[in-house]
Amino acid sequence: MNLKSDLVAVIGSGTMGRGIAQLAAAAGHGVLLFDSLPGAAERGKAAVVSDLGRLVARGRLDEGEAAAIAGRIEVCDALESLKPSALVIEAIYENLEAKRALFGELETIVAPDAILATNTSSLSVTAIAAKLERPGRFAGMHFFNPAPVMKLVEIVSGLASARGTLDRLHAIARDWGKTPVDARSTPGFIVNRVARPYYAEALRLLEEQVADPATLDALMTEAGGFRMGPFALMDLIGHDVNYAVSRSVFDAYYGDPRFRPSITQLEMVDAGWLGRKTGRGFYDYRDGAARPTPRACQVKPDAVPFASRSIFDGDFVEDGVLFSLTDGRTARDRAREAAMPVILLDHAGDFDAATRIGFTACDAVPDGVVARFVVTATGLGKAATRLPDWPGLVVMRTVAMLANEAWETVLQGVADKAGVDTAMRLGVNYPLGPIEWGERIGLSHVERVLDAIFDATRDPRYRTSFGLRRAAARLSPVPKLPSWHKALRVEAGFQAADDFL
Repeated sequence: MNLKSDLVAVIGSGTMGRGIAQLAAAAGHGVLLFDSLPGAAERGKAAVVSDLGRLVARGRLDEGEAAAIAGRIEVCDALESLKPSALVIEAIYENLEAKRALFGELETIVAPDAILATNTSSLSVTAIAAKLERPGRFAGMHFFNPAPVMKLVEIVSGLASARGTLDRLHAIARDWGKTPVDARSTPGFIVNRVARPYYAEALRLLEEQVADPATLDALMTEAGGFRMGPFALMDLIGHDVNYAVSRSVFDAYYGDPRFRPSITQLEMVDAGWLGRKTGRGFYDYRDGAARPTPRACQVKPDAVPFASRSIFDGDFVEDGVLFSLTDGRTARDRAREAAMPVILLDHAGDFDAATRIGFTACDAVPDGVVARFVVTATGLGKAATRLPDWPGLVVMRTVAMLANEAWETVLQGVADKAGVDTAMRLGVNYPLGPIEWGERIGLSHVERVLDAIFDATRDPRYRTSFGLRRAAARLSPVPKLPSWHKALRVEAGFQAADDFL
């Protein structure tokens, strides 16, 4: 395929389809836009022209270039018109039989060497291609909305997808200014699978009455560094869409508790509180509605800050209280082990940049020490939010679960480490890839957090991935055996004991 001059066909003229059409035309391709609904393709092109006009008005595109892009998009009224296409990208509704029927018909129309790609976000690429005569030229090309803006494209291989097909799609994506990552066709691919804990843990924390949506969102953005909090993001996506994806992944993994959907979100769907598009979700978007304020501790005027910020740096004792990063256990359990009162800090993605810090304290911590902690945090430009004495707190619990799912994805060969991290940074704008993030915290620490939450809840959703556990073991120092043990093994005819480790 000539990356510049060959025709690209896009089937489906909804938000995603017309975005892909605009992207291909901007890269210099002639584009054939088709939709089976009468008049839909014309409306799709008109929407592209309108979007280009807005770019011109903002000074991001000149009028001549906008006109050239629009001029490369041709509306077609029959599937047969797509015959000269070298690449066909389907972006119709998510229905397996509809997609199978469409590609079966396309196979009899386009040239034998034309590439067929689906933009599905939830269906099996293998299943869509199962009845094709040439399944090797078929693969997934999953864009993210809005397609002209978002950098990530998941190149998804089915069982029969040829490596040459995948390589050509990689080249096309790069030529269009995108970053392609390889993914194997499994439920959710990379992003929609690894991202599930970001929503699921927030919903679970809300159900456990740890904090309200505004406070949980503030912790994830102001402490964790995420661009949007989970509740604001679910409101933006739409609870009908987000719940359907969660349910789809849960069902596809045969009810694995890691992907268990939320009854709370189902209630939102049943109520018709779908988020921004209906004017109400976890937040009220109607005219005049006030946005709730996240909870934060008030500074007591007589509180004296600690002289050192070392209370935030790790295990540190001040005023007879141990200050420590959460390892998943409660402050009460840590206090019992340490034989002194404990204040536990939630994780902050970048402590210096964070404007909020979550913490909890066991009952034995004096109120005066809590007040000193709050005024010290405030002096560093951070709101302090006191949380219930809860396993894993908020940011640490969520990041640990994201890292866990990322390692499980690598373990199962869906993608490699670099692919997972790239996909999560570019596909959902995470500040760090979850694997890199877990390594920065320390994989052994993440493992301890997950094990502690599992021990406290006995909920199998918190079981540690063997992939993460194995990676943590690799990074742990090999223990030295005592000299008497080594001598016994040598006497028994073995090599030096260290050689067996």
